[in-house]
Amino acid sequence: MAGAEHGGAESFYTRLVAGLAGVPGLRQHAFTRNYPARVQALQQAGVEVSTLRFGGRLDLPDHWQYRQALRAMSPDVVLTWMNRASILTPRGPWTLACRLGHYYDLKYYRHADFWIGNTHGICDHLVRGGMPAAQVECIPNFVDEREQAAVPRAQLDVPDSVPLLLGAGRLHTNKAFDVLLDALVQVPDAVLCLAGTGPEEHALREQCSALGLEARVRFLGWRDDVGALMHSADLFVCPSRHEGLGNIVLEAWFRGCPVVATRSQGPAELIEDGISGLLTPIDDAPALAAAIRAALLDVDARNSMAAAGLQCYREHYASEVILGRYAELCQRLAARRS
Repeated sequence: MAGAEHGGAESFYTRLVAGLAGVPGLRQHAFTRNYPARVQALQQAGVEVSTLRFGGRLDLPDHWQYRQALRAMSPDVVLTWMNRASILTPRGPWTLACRLGHYYDLKYYRHADFWIGNTHGICDHLVRGGMPAAQVECIPNFVDEREQAAVPRAQLDVPDSVPLLLGAGRLHTNKAFDVLLDALVQVPDAVLCLAGTGPEEHALREQCSALGLEARVRFLGWRDDVGALMHSADLFVCPSRHEGLGNIVLEAWFRGCPVVATRSQGPAELIEDGISGLLTPIDDAPALAAAIRAALLDVDARNSMAAAGLQCYREHYASEVILGRYAELCQRLAARRS
């Protein structure tokens, strides 16, 4: 994993590798950038870790060190995440599997032997791009299932009597938090807590000011306790223009928080509209506002959607389910080498 310090894919990488450490007979060695929290979490799970810069194309010593380490270990399977780690990993006597959590440019992945997409849409993207369907498999994510107590609303400066909306994710144009702010204008009684950092933060703060929403929006910055925030919220809103799987929807389901989302790729695949959440068109602030208002007005509907989401998570996305599927896949791919 050559990704950033924070992010959905990076967090799931850590959860998956740490979780697989408990599988008998499966030995792992993690290669990642030297982010202390990630390294510590993996080492505490009993995983051997090597840290590398995973620099640009001209960082030849770092690339050579990585390749030499792989050859010395001679693993059965090498599993890579995202563009940089995938393109830097050569073919070898191992089975090379690339895991995609978004609709990435496939030029980084064509040299692999096997591909994992975390949604059916991403798997279709791989097959349409020329990867053999028999060597593509869909395995979704699971979330951090540790217990988290609700964040007291007083810490968020939100009265108990006020509807609390939660948005979370990288503050990037793909996440469409600008549309959520436009929608909030049409939900006059609600307060929005927005957890995340990113390149659009300044623009979003300016938009918030221009719309007169400063008193009703809380910019929380990066948070490691989004699950706890979900226990405090009345509704989670995912307004994305582009979303691979939508880890954040799974998180809301697991925490029993009802969801309103746009029909971006992942949420549209996950959510059954009106059953496990509400779906609205992308980039349609009035429709998003109408769905939020409807959900806030109907407590029974919110509770029903939350229960359906939790049931769906337990059946298809729980850690024991996903870890079992990855363990079985590793065994199957290792057998190809023999």
